[in-house]
Amino acid sequence: MVQAPTKPRLNTWTSATWDEFLSLVDDPAYEKAKGYYFDGLMKVETMGVGPDHASDNSIFHIAITLFCALKGIPVKGLVNASFRKPGTKEAQPDLSYYVGARAELAPKGSSIANLDEVPGPDLAVEIADSSLGDDLGRKRLLYEALGIAEYWVVDVAAAEIVAFTIADGGSRRITVSQVFPGLELSLLEEVLRLAREQDDSQVTAWLMGQF
Repeated sequence: MVQAPTKPRLNTWTSATWDEFLSLVDDPAYEKAKGYYFDGLMKVETMGVGPDHASDNSIFHIAITLFCALKGIPVKGLVNASFRKPGTKEAQPDLSYYVGARAELAPKGSSIANLDEVPGPDLAVEIADSSLGDDLGRKRLLYEALGIAEYWVVDVAAAEIVAFTIADGGSRRITVSQVFPGLELSLLEEVLRLAREQDDSQVTAWLMGQF
């Protein structure tokens, strides 16, 4: 039986086998941490607990859901769902979405989504409070390798969004979503700024006018 390191270095990438990674993420002591594995490296990341991180996560999900509701776009959003390519890769984005006809393909149940059995989401979102560099770096490479269609990083401190479309194992910057046609990322950045000053109902009312 493979034993996980007794004191793993949190919030940093460390060399590990797949079995070592599984032993660690299955440890009840780390059930509230997020697990990532890519290219022979693992990262056990503590959940963001700051109010700004939590607020951005919440209002972002509201904005996406409202946009889809008003535009008649089927969508299934997941919060902190893990996606696993057994033996090679794992990611746990803060938010993920299955869009359009693929909304019906979103995984169900209490187990980690096995990407050998279910398709990955159309969009993965990381809310970056203290992990911005990694979210733009190694995690972007991980989502490229997983073939997620679109990847967004929300910079909590700057209230900005860095978004990428992914194809053919690479990515390029975008300012308008291709997964949600017509949705400009600058509008969502304004939502993040408004959420610092107004409550969710006020921001949602403003969004309804915009949409």
